[in-house]
Amino acid sequence: MDKLESMKVYVSVVDTQSFARAAEVLGLPRSTVSRVIKELESWLGIQLLQRTTRKLSVTADGRTYYEECRRILTDIATMESSFPGLSSQPKGRFKVGMPQSLARHCFIPRLQSFLRQYPELELMLCSSDNVEDIIQEGYDCVIRTGRIEDSTTLVARPLANFKWAVLASPNYLDAHGKPETLDELERHRAVGYLNHRTGRTTEWFFTLEEGDRAIRMKETLVVDDTDAYIQAGIAGIGLIRAASYLVAPYLKSGELVACLDNYAFDLPLSLVYPQTRYLPPAVRAFYDWSRTVLNQSVTHEVRE
Repeated sequence: MDKLESMKVYVSVVDTQSFARAAEVLGLPRSTVSRVIKELESWLGIQLLQRTTRKLSVTADGRTYYEECRRILTDIATMESSFPGLSSQPKGRFKVGMPQSLARHCFIPRLQSFLRQYPELELMLCSSDNVEDIIQEGYDCVIRTGRIEDSTTLVARPLANFKWAVLASPNYLDAHGKPETLDELERHRAVGYLNHRTGRTTEWFFTLEEGDRAIRMKETLVVDDTDAYIQAGIAGIGLIRAASYLVAPYLKSGELVACLDNYAFDLPLSLVYPQTRYLPPAVRAFYDWSRTVLNQSVTHEVRE
């Protein structure tokens, strides 16, 4: 039994709270993960996990062993990352999550440059919107929009800021006029964007000196896809509200026009990853590359 590899398997099972998820994270058959845990428990002479058909929980001894395994694995990774020859060559499976629209419009068109630079990485790019999913789903890092709450288990590093603005097609503005104040939005129609988690369309939030203001627009059409949302705006069906990195080409071509510029505001993009004593080489490489990519797509880069 390879004790170090067994520790990695055990830590992954506890982190993901699932044999199946751990197997996916590690790229191993589920039967291998189960066998490793059984061998580890036999070797140690203790029960690490309590298994039922519906739940996996950690015993008191298992929790102590887990903490020590994490400390040992982190110390090894920290030591290895201190050598430039190792830390500069990230390799192996690397799972990244980000909003689908960000991946489609900003990252995938430029992704080949990252893969050429780090050919030994096996990149898995997934659509993910919940910060809570990072550890359980085995993500190495994710990109999130908006402000990230402080956490003892996660680290958020700033990447860039983007504008969130109201837009319309020239045809729509010719027919309905251009809104100049938030109160004028009451006489306009919008394209609604359906949030499947709430079952409702999203409200439009604006940050004012006197506080936040939420406006629910009259919606001519409701969609649940970002590309359809933008295309509906271009078609003149109604006003839309979108991030600058999504609509920059259409603003440049004149297919969309920005409205209510005085009410546009910045939101941050951050790279979020599990808290460790060191920054893993692959995460460091992806962070540096992502800043470059977003600086090409988003005008307001964050300075650390």
